[in-house]
Amino acid sequence: MKVAAIQMVSTPVLAQNLATAALLLQQARDAGAELLLLPEYWPVMGMHDTDKLSLAEQPGAGVIQDFLSEMARKLNVWVIGGTLPLITPDPGKVFNTTLGYNPQGIPVVRYDKIHLFGFSQGEESYEESRTIVAGTQVGSFETDFGKVGLSICYDLRFPELYRAMGACNLIVVPAAFTHTTGQAHWEILLRARAIENQCYVLAAAQGGLHANGRRTWGHSMLVDPWGRIVDVLDEGEGIVSGILDMDLLRNVRDRLPALTHQKLC
Repeated sequence: MKVAAIQMVSTPVLAQNLATAALLLQQARDAGAELLLLPEYWPVMGMHDTDKLSLAEQPGAGVIQDFLSEMARKLNVWVIGGTLPLITPDPGKVFNTTLGYNPQGIPVVRYDKIHLFGFSQGEESYEESRTIVAGTQVGSFETDFGKVGLSICYDLRFPELYRAMGACNLIVVPAAFTHTTGQAHWEILLRARAIENQCYVLAAAQGGLHANGRRTWGHSMLVDPWGRIVDVLDEGEGIVSGILDMDLLRNVRDRLPALTHQKLC
């Protein structure tokens, strides 16, 4: 099973981002990938945090959801749609949501980001809770190659979320890590999640300087169950990919059965 993560440098213009995503998804499929992952905030990286409110969609209907469904069906692949804004009861906030589609283009899973990013250092400041409502439910879904667990960006710092998923063969992490925090912690955290959960971790990131002045870290990557980096892309638009070797996964779990040794819940 070959999987791919799409790295983007999203703009404030939805149409531009849709076109870029379509091109990269097609390229990943042409290279043989059967599960494709987009990054966090791929439909829009606005000039202001509130820009995403105008793009918020009702579940099951909207330009972004139609695009994801159509790409999954057209390419005959699993598509995990990074994140997109969905409407909440609060008109001033959205859910930051991952939706997964099967190769028939049917949505099979929804996960609303639970942990909302907050960071302040000098002039650099972020507070997602101003415009996003936190989710409450762990997300995962079953495929013919095993369970896939869903997480988003800042979730990566909370290992208890991954334990709550149960044993997964693959965990995905769409993200928009800042350059500051990504440089310090991104690779370490991804490899740690792969090692402690003894599974593959596929991370799709934003990677570059955006029109709003924000710089994201990039370094989309695939990490194997032993914590080794299979593929990585530093910055810019592109694709990382690799094969999910189920024999390797089983071998790691057989040699070091840490998941069966867990005592605390």
